[in-house]
Amino acid sequence: MSELDRLDRLIAAEQDERRRIALFLHDGPVQNLSGIALMLDATVQALQAGKLDDAQAVLATAVDQQRNTIRELRELSFAFEPVVLRDQGLTPALLALTERLERSHGLRIELELGDAEVLGETVQVALYTIVRELLDLAVRRGPPEHATVKMTAAADGRFVATVADDAEAERRLRSYESVEERVTQLHGTLAVEVGTRGTTVTVTLPSYGGR
Repeated sequence: MSELDRLDRLIAAEQDERRRIALFLHDGPVQNLSGIALMLDATVQALQAGKLDDAQAVLATAVDQQRNTIRELRELSFAFEPVVLRDQGLTPALLALTERLERSHGLRIELELGDAEVLGETVQVALYTIVRELLDLAVRRGPPEHATVKMTAAADGRFVATVADDAEAERRLRSYESVEERVTQLHGTLAVEVGTRGTTVTVTLPSYGGR
């Protein structure tokens, strides 16, 4: 693949990511905030009419909706680059990510991250994004009941990260194009193995970056 083709695919992947974020914001927080504004208008009208019980009920609903919107925006912020990744490193960040996914989707995720901290900071951020995207793909296909994330440093200096799930098998390799572009930026390779049930994705980096 030529450098121009790689650039085109990278741009397309980034556009897809922006499109996904825009759709999430439009269908989620923006709609929620519009609903809250309408509820606040209704609260004012109820107060002006002396209907205190109605005003209290509508206001309570608006408060609940506001809290849900704050939670959605926090999750979106966390998905981009959680503070824990910057402050504590890859292992705590992946622990927080998997705990959130387990709570949200009722799945079980096993982590084997003994060698994760040998990576340099830049590679840790990139690999976190790769793992997040792979788990998100699994959730959209299933969600799975079980997934595993394993990271090991080989004796020859290569670093291998594996994400496996038991969701419905992914047979459209195009789904992994954005992930593949991120791996290519790290001068690594991506291998996708589709089983009778589930998918295993292996990311191999030629060498891990020291701190």
